[in-house]
Amino acid sequence: LDFLGKKSSWAKTRARVKRLVDSIAQELIELYAQRLEQKGFAFGPDSSFQHDFEAAFPFTETEHQLEAIHAIKQDMESEKPMDRLVCGDVGFGKTEVAIRAAFKAAMAGKQVAILCPTTILAFQHFRSFSKRFADYPVKIDFISRFRTASEANEIKQKLADGKIDIVIGTHALLSDDVRYKSLGLLIIDEEQRFGVSHKEKLKRMKHNLDCLAL
Repeated sequence: LDFLGKKSSWAKTRARVKRLVDSIAQELIELYAQRLEQKGFAFGPDSSFQHDFEAAFPFTETEHQLEAIHAIKQDMESEKPMDRLVCGDVGFGKTEVAIRAAFKAAMAGKQVAILCPTTILAFQHFRSFSKRFADYPVKIDFISRFRTASEANEIKQKLADGKIDIVIGTHALLSDDVRYKSLGLLIIDEEQRFGVSHKEKLKRMKHNLDCLAL
């Protein structure tokens, strides 16, 4: 925002924004250059468990869902760290796409972190994932303001010990005291709703980690 007729202040604002944009662009170039040089974890081909899990999906997948799932699996099976964005309208089925990626990671013995912008969305995902994984020995939990301090501390300790396979939460997952034994996949729901400080932390996490943004 600026005042009409004040050309000097508008020019200063534009110059300041341009410097910030140039700085962000440079950081992104450096980040992706580092990612290209690094090797991530190459997940194996789909197991029989994966096929059974996907066959239990109670709906018929759309063509675009299947395309997205196939592309994500190809990325996960590559040594290059995945950095994929899946876009879709409400009802497109993005959650099932994320669930299948999380299952592939969990079956390989890797932990999965699912980051959500709100407490309600985190709890919704917790219910959806818990329902889909009910027949499999996959431990799922969530961290949000619905948890007491003692419950959150217990979950963090289990994450560090590898006793939780999939954790779902808000920006609380970005806290410095959250550590994982073997994190293999980061899923970010509605990444555009996170603030600058959170995105800075996410950029540091992404160096050699498979990332899926929705």
